[in-house]
Amino acid sequence: MTTPSPSSQAKAGTGVSPHDSSRSRQSAFRLSRRGRVIFFLTAWLIVLMPFLFWWSTWFGRPLSEQQIGEYLGDEKHPRHIQHALVQLGDRMAEHDLSAKRWYPEIARLAGHPVEEVRNTDAWVMGQDTSEEAFHDALLKMLEDPSLNVRGNAALSLVRFGDPSGRAQLVRLLESVSIAAPEAGRVLDIDKAGTSVHQGGLVAKLANGQRTIEVRSPIAGRVEKPAVSPGAAVSPGAQLAMVDPADSQVWEALRALYLVGRPEDLPAIRVYRSESGDNSNRVRQQALLTEQAILARARMEP
Repeated sequence: MTTPSPSSQAKAGTGVSPHDSSRSRQSAFRLSRRGRVIFFLTAWLIVLMPFLFWWSTWFGRPLSEQQIGEYLGDEKHPRHIQHALVQLGDRMAEHDLSAKRWYPEIARLAGHPVEEVRNTDAWVMGQDTSEEAFHDALLKMLEDPSLNVRGNAALSLVRFGDPSGRAQLVRLLESVSIAAPEAGRVLDIDKAGTSVHQGGLVAKLANGQRTIEVRSPIAGRVEKPAVSPGAAVSPGAQLAMVDPADSQVWEALRALYLVGRPEDLPAIRVYRSESGDNSNRVRQQALLTEQAILARARMEP
């Protein structure tokens, strides 16, 4: 009996020829390679997309003169306006005279409808204390509806040697009451000690089929909530208190070191305590600020 050759087996359809087997392996290899390309492309996009988002929103990204002009007038994208303002603020801090051409725009933005733009603008105007138009704009910003804008305006006025915003500086040391904007039932509320960003969610209320989100106007830490989930609240009812963030307190204390009065001491002495969440730098600054205020008081007639 003769043994069938490989070619005769292939012809009889009872096996796979070496040629077909090779093609199958090549096809599998091609699919595997294509899969790897897709995998690496997907991984690359996962890394690239957050970078592109960060790059497009990072205020440290340098802007050309043309871009600054475009960004300052971009009313559809307030973050573009902030980006241009931050760039100009950095130039002003370095006494770069090229920023002066944009001063009329900077002063105009003090009345912008978006709080974040006004807040950034108040900081920027404090970078050049030789500009009287900035001084005038900052004085008006002390009446701004936003606590943050008023606080930044007061901080910048201190750089002008103007203590007009002293009351606002003291307010930066105080906790902020979070109130219910309308009647409802508490669905959820942050626990004591929860850190929140400016604009961060503190509580949720239910009013019929609507869910109302209640946010903090400042960055800080939630004190013990005044209500519990399930409680019914009326408009204006206190939901919680938020203590100001360490950075806000420190900046206010530094400013009060220069313009504070003896009547401000009760609010300042709260931060001398080693108990609670006061940082070392805040405690040290509170002590220095108290000493500076008392020294000025002794020198007054």
